[in-house]
Amino acid sequence: MSHSLNQFFHPTSVAVVGATDKAGSVGSILMQNLLENPFGGVVYPINPKRRSTHGVYTYPELKACPGKIDLVVIATPAATVPGVIRECVNQGVHSAIIISAGFSELGAEGRRLEQEIREIARGRMRIIGPNCLGVIHPPSNLNASFAATMAAPGKVALLSQSGAICTSILDWAKTRHIGFSSFVSVGSMLDVDFADLMDYFADDENTRSIILYMESIGNVRKFLSAARSVSRTKQVIVVKSGRHEAGARAAASHTGALAGSDEVYEAAFRRAGILRVTTIPELFNMSEILSMQPRPYGPALAIITNAGGPGVMATDALMTEGGQLAKLSDATMEALNSFLPPFWSHANPIDLLGDAGPDRYRKVVEVCARDPNINGLLLLLSPQAMTDPTETARQLIPFARIERKPVLATWMGGESVGEGREILNQAGIPTFDAPESAIRAFLHMVQYHRNQELLYERPETLVAGRPPQRDAVETLLQRVRKEGRTLLTEDEAKEVLYLYGIPVARTLPCPTVEKAVAAAREIGYPVVLKLLSKTITHKSDVGGVQLNLGDEAAVRRAYDTIRSNVAKHADAKAFEGVTVQPMIRQKGYELIVGSSIDRQFGPVILFGAGGVLVEIFKDKALALPPLNQTLARRMIERTQIARALAGVRGEKPVPPEQLEGLLTRFSLLVTDFLDIQEVDINPLLASAEGVIALDARILLCPADLPADQRPRLAIHPYPSQYAAPFKLRNGNEVLIRPVQPEDEPLLIALHASHSEHTIRMRFFSLVKSLSRDSLIRLCHLDYDREMALAAVSRDSAHPVMMGVSRYYWDPETNTAEFAVVVGDAWQRQGLGQHLMERLLTIARERGIATLTGQVLVENQPMLDLMQRLGFAVQPSSDPSIVQVSRSLT
Repeated sequence: MSHSLNQFFHPTSVAVVGATDKAGSVGSILMQNLLENPFGGVVYPINPKRRSTHGVYTYPELKACPGKIDLVVIATPAATVPGVIRECVNQGVHSAIIISAGFSELGAEGRRLEQEIREIARGRMRIIGPNCLGVIHPPSNLNASFAATMAAPGKVALLSQSGAICTSILDWAKTRHIGFSSFVSVGSMLDVDFADLMDYFADDENTRSIILYMESIGNVRKFLSAARSVSRTKQVIVVKSGRHEAGARAAASHTGALAGSDEVYEAAFRRAGILRVTTIPELFNMSEILSMQPRPYGPALAIITNAGGPGVMATDALMTEGGQLAKLSDATMEALNSFLPPFWSHANPIDLLGDAGPDRYRKVVEVCARDPNINGLLLLLSPQAMTDPTETARQLIPFARIERKPVLATWMGGESVGEGREILNQAGIPTFDAPESAIRAFLHMVQYHRNQELLYERPETLVAGRPPQRDAVETLLQRVRKEGRTLLTEDEAKEVLYLYGIPVARTLPCPTVEKAVAAAREIGYPVVLKLLSKTITHKSDVGGVQLNLGDEAAVRRAYDTIRSNVAKHADAKAFEGVTVQPMIRQKGYELIVGSSIDRQFGPVILFGAGGVLVEIFKDKALALPPLNQTLARRMIERTQIARALAGVRGEKPVPPEQLEGLLTRFSLLVTDFLDIQEVDINPLLASAEGVIALDARILLCPADLPADQRPRLAIHPYPSQYAAPFKLRNGNEVLIRPVQPEDEPLLIALHASHSEHTIRMRFFSLVKSLSRDSLIRLCHLDYDREMALAAVSRDSAHPVMMGVSRYYWDPETNTAEFAVVVGDAWQRQGLGQHLMERLLTIARERGIATLTGQVLVENQPMLDLMQRLGFAVQPSSDPSIVQVSRSLT
C-alpha cells in the first residue's frame, strides 16, 4: 500500500490554484518553480480569470483538468480555501499544500476556517499547511514552493514551522553546498505534522538525518511516539525557538515555579533520543558530525595542542559547559614521557610545545586513542614557524575513526591552514575555526549519546516493597472532593504517599492544644508542630512551623504562636489546629521531589536540592513519567546535589536504590492519578539511613475542568490493566502481562530454551541468540505503537517467561503485524491461543483495523490456530510463506 504522503514528494501531476503571471506574487513564483524544475509530471494552472499562465493553458477549476491530479497547491485567500478543499475531495485529490495565510495565526475566524477544512478533508485527503512555504524534494526535482531557489540534493530532511526561517536556511545552505533529501515547510500543521513526516522519512533511503525548526510541538504523545521510534535508526536534531517566557507563571507549588515550559521541552527531547541545539548552523553541523564520528561514551576529553593559549581556551569552554578533562592513565603518561620533550605539560591539556611536528602529533594521538579514560580527542594547531599544518593533517588521517572516541580538530588561522583543514574534513575529521566551537560540538555529541542511552538502557530489577494501594488513595481523594476542596492537608498528603510505599514522618492532626500535647507525649519529645489548614499552601510563609519542641510547655507555646501568626499573616479562619510530628535528628540532605501539570506535556516530575531555598538555588532536573529505575538514576545524576548524595567529606552515601525506588513509586502515583495537579515532597530527607518525607502537599485539578483540558500523559505508561492470570491445561497458573524493559534476562532465557524447530518456526531461520539491538526492540516498547504480552510463572523469586505474543502498529495504515512464540516445555497447554486471543482483544480495543502476520507453510499447528481464531490465509510472493490476516472492525 502506498504511503499517504507519497504524492507530496512523488506526484505525476500538480495543480496550482491561484496561478498567475503577476510578477512577485506567490502564484507566479509557484508556477515558475514547478516549470523551471521539471519533476517528470504535468502542471495544471487553475485560475478562472486567465487563459494562460507562464505560457501554460490555464483551467477555470479543478474538474476542468483533463487528467488525474495527484497534488494541489493552493495560493488563494483564506476564505476561499474551504471551497477549494471541497472541490479537491469531489475530484478525488488526496494531497494538498495550503500556502495561503490568514488562519489560526489571526484568531477565532482563522481557527474556524481551519476546523471547516479539517472536517471536509478528514479521512479523504492529507494537507500540509496552511501558512507555509511549500515542499521541495530534490530527489524527484520537485519544487512546489515559493522559495527563491531550488535546494540541492543531500541526505538531510528539513522540517520547519517557519517559512521565513525556511528561506533563510535555503540561502545559507546554498552558500555552504549543503543539500537536502527533502525540505518541508509545515506551517500551522492543520493535518500533516512533525510526527507524520518523521514516520515517513524514517523509511526514506535518501534520508540520513531529520532536522527540525520547531515553534510548537503539536500532538505531544504522537510526536514523542514517532520521535522515539525514528531516533533509534536516524539522527533527529531540533532547534526549538521560544526558550524564555515573558513573565513567570504563577504557581502554588515549588515544583510549578521551577518547571519552566522550555525545560519541559528539554526533558521531552531527552526522553525521545533527540538532540537539541540552539542555532541553525549547529543543526547542520551536528548532522554532519554525527554521521562522520562515533558518539563519545562520556564527557572526558583529551586536548592536544602545540600552544598553551588555545589549550586554555578549550579547557575553559569545556569546564564551563559541563565537560571534563580526561585524567591520563599511568600507561599513557609513561608512553608520552618516553618520546615528548621534557618540558611538555605532563597533564591534560597535552601541550606538545611550539616545535611540534607531524610525527609528534601522530604519536600522541596514537597513545591517547588507547587510553580507556579518554572519551574523545580535540586536536588544536596554531601555525608557528616550525609547524606544518598540511603534513600534520595527513599524518592524522588513520585516526579518523577511532572506536567509541570522536576526533575533532581546530586548525587555527587562515590561508596557511586551509589545505590541512580540507584534508581533515575529507578524511572525516570535522574541523572548526575556534576551540570553543569544537568543544560545543563535542558536548552536543555527549548529550546525544546520553539521550540515546535513555532509549536503550535496561533497568535493574524493580525495588521490592508494598504494592501501591490505589483504591485507598482513590477513596481519600473522593472524600476531599466531596468536601469541595482541591488542597489536601499535610496529613492527607502524607497518607497518599504512604499508600504508594513512600516513607513519611509520622503525622498526627490535632485540632486542639490538648490533643497536640497528647500527641507529643505519644510520639515522644522533641517534636515539630505545623499548621493544619485546608487553604494555606506554604506553612513557613505564615510562620506555621515550630521546630525542636522539648516539653509540654513548649508545645503549648508553639500552638499559640502558630495560631497568632496565621491570624497576623493570613486569615484566622484558616487555622484548623496543628499536626504533631517527631523531630527528625538524623543528619542528611534536604531534597525535593515533585510533579506539576504542563498544559502540553501533562505531568512533569522534578527532583533536586530542597528546603526553604529551593527556588533560589534551582538545582533540579525534570523528567516525563513514567520512570523506571534507570530513568530515575539518570534524572538524579543531572543535579549538582547528586555528587553529595554519593558521599563527600567522609559522609556515607545515600543508598541510591532507595532514592531511585522512591522516584519510580512517585512516578506511578502521578501516572495513576492524573487529577493531581501539583504535588511536593519538600523536604525529603536523604541520609545513609534512608529517605523520609518530612513535609508534603498535594493539590488536585479543579473539579469542573473541561474534558479537553484534563491532563494526559505525554508517554504511554506501562499498561498494567492488561495483567491477568491464566490457568494452563496442566492446572498451573501463570501471569499474562505486558513486556517491560526489565524482562531482557527472561527473554534471553526463553530464547535459549527453544528447540531449533521452534526458532525456525518463529524467525524463519536459525537465530541462535538475540542481539543487543533485538533485545532492545523486543523489550523497550512504545505502548502507543506496540504491545507484547508475556506469560510468566507466578514464582516471584525465580520468574520464568514461557511465551510471548506481540504486535507492531503502523499508524499510516492502521494495521498491526503480529508474532507469537511459546517455549517448547509449555506448548500444547493452550497458552499460544490464549496469548493471541488477549492480543486480539487489546488490538480491537485500541481501534486497530487489521491484524496481519506471516506463517511458514510447514507450520501446520500455527495455521490451525489462525483458522480457529478467524484469520484468512492467503499465499505470498514466497511459496514457503503464507499471509494471514483478520479484520477487527
